[in-house]
Amino acid sequence: MTESGDRQTVTAQAVIGRLLAATLAVASLGLPARAAPDAAAPAAALAAPSGAWAHAITLMGEPKYKAGFTHFDYANPDAPKGGLVRLGAQGGFDNFNLVVSGLKGDLEGGILLVYDTLMTESLDEPFTSYGLLAEAVRVAPDLSSVSYRLRENARWHDGTPVTPEDVIWSFTVLKENSPFYAAYYHNVSKAEATGPREVTFAFAETGNRELPQVLGQLRVLPKHWWTGKDAAGKARSPTETTLEIPLGSGPYRLAKFDPGRSATYERVPDYWGKDLPVNAGRNNLGTIRNEYFRDATVLVEALKGDLYDFRAENIARNWATAYDDFPAVKEGRLVKEEFPDRGNGNMQAFVFNLRRDKFKDERVRRAFNLAMNFEEMNRALFYGLYKRIDSYYFGSELASSGLPEGDEKAILEGLKDKIPASVLTTPYRNPVNDTPEAVRANLREAVKLLREAGYELRGGKMVNAKTGEPLTVEFLEFQNVFERVILPFAAQLRLIGIDSTLRVIDQAQYQNRMRAFEFDITTSSWPESLSPGNEQREFWGSASADRPGSRNIAGIKDPAIDALVEGVIFAKDRPGVIAATHALDRVLLAHNFVVPQWASNVSRTLRWNRFSHPALLPQYGSSGFPTTWWYDEALAAKTGAPR
Repeated sequence: MTESGDRQTVTAQAVIGRLLAATLAVASLGLPARAAPDAAAPAAALAAPSGAWAHAITLMGEPKYKAGFTHFDYANPDAPKGGLVRLGAQGGFDNFNLVVSGLKGDLEGGILLVYDTLMTESLDEPFTSYGLLAEAVRVAPDLSSVSYRLRENARWHDGTPVTPEDVIWSFTVLKENSPFYAAYYHNVSKAEATGPREVTFAFAETGNRELPQVLGQLRVLPKHWWTGKDAAGKARSPTETTLEIPLGSGPYRLAKFDPGRSATYERVPDYWGKDLPVNAGRNNLGTIRNEYFRDATVLVEALKGDLYDFRAENIARNWATAYDDFPAVKEGRLVKEEFPDRGNGNMQAFVFNLRRDKFKDERVRRAFNLAMNFEEMNRALFYGLYKRIDSYYFGSELASSGLPEGDEKAILEGLKDKIPASVLTTPYRNPVNDTPEAVRANLREAVKLLREAGYELRGGKMVNAKTGEPLTVEFLEFQNVFERVILPFAAQLRLIGIDSTLRVIDQAQYQNRMRAFEFDITTSSWPESLSPGNEQREFWGSASADRPGSRNIAGIKDPAIDALVEGVIFAKDRPGVIAATHALDRVLLAHNFVVPQWASNVSRTLRWNRFSHPALLPQYGSSGFPTTWWYDEALAAKTGAPR
């Protein structure tokens, strides 16, 4: 997976989502975790719907693990249980209700640990799901429905069985109260109990290869708890935030918390699913504690002070300068280690708000890219640790390159009158500002494009030639750390007459403004798996452009892109997925909706040396920390006990 550059993780939810669940799309979005498919998988195996009950379901090929398997290869079934891990995050929380996550308040991300899903993924094969709450899955041959058969022994922590009614209620309440789930489950027309332990989801369309597995990711909530009353006799509401400790079914329960500061989860000793093959050697830590810090600088110092155990370091300056002279690193008590990110793609960028007139002309947007001197940023700020992103699927086989050929070219030629002509004739390239001469040439080109778009320089200011209104922009961020990136960019923009300001606001204000699309330019990222599907509608589709809180941050409304997204979703085989995604990538790039930023193909981590892991790490889950790791008493004795 590409690294998120200098943008900090801001909540424990993001930490848990990335480190515990290996979720490629942000955990709060509920997107399925997926890994790299086999490019040679036959078309007939894409969804392999047979109408028969199966222990697993996959988009590509056959499941690696056959019925009766004992554990995933990257998990150690003999791993010791117990010990404490402390995870640090920037931000705070005031909510344990994932139904309104992203809408009201800040969700405590560890709450995902208390709920099981219908299926769960392995991290060493293509997008393949194995039964968790469900012991079996059945897909209609025409992909018009999917059924799940629940395990007879699946239980909530109060001993109550998990039922089809719980599944149906969870699906309904999420779809009705979350704009994301409303869009993501848009083509699921009905959920109903079709047996004592069986629930079936009917689809409004056929042929959508991904919908069965998307529904397998449904995090099931206890209907009887949410429709009951709290200790004070007040009726609970799934539409409101809450700090009441919720009832769950998963491997951990929330034991205690300090609002906005910390949340402590304890392993459930009689967890109903502890002996399942998918759980063998996983969830080994006895206690998981999320520690929140308001400031990014404090986060670094808190790690050095042994106030938490593990950090994914996303700031190049810190990685290069903040730790090597620290005694604990020299002594081996604080381990600094890189892990490869494989099988994923990512776009991180400065994003224009296309809803504003000044950004509607793509020549204006391209001018901003020409003005950004990434090469100098990488040298002076990032210690040469990053590469410039040049694809919405950067770092994966889905990234387009060169000129389109074969099926990809045919797809694009079918939309020839609806896409930029350059898509078929000119490969996308970011400007390169590696010499003073190149910088001057790119700035001249930027001024030329702005003039073509109706602007002109007057008294050193770029103004609308008709109205005289200056072209100015505001960068909106929630972290001061981005100041050192945006200020040099602003200096370059001033050279072509564009004045800009940076506004840094608190996280809650930022979320509210983003939900309402009240911004000029901000930073966002779109993590991508190697199995893109329904989430592409949410990212780039016209239907999501004006829906508050959607992931279509830019506000893209383009019929050709809509058609290309549908082509990705309904591709019938792996070559078709690749061709359709390459075509979509090219058109997104050609419109210059964003100014791409930077990425790395490794995950840079630091951890206090109290933990061990299996000899084999997950192929597509980076380090797998802390899901398959365990507390090592011998290492802890040398390092010192955690606080």
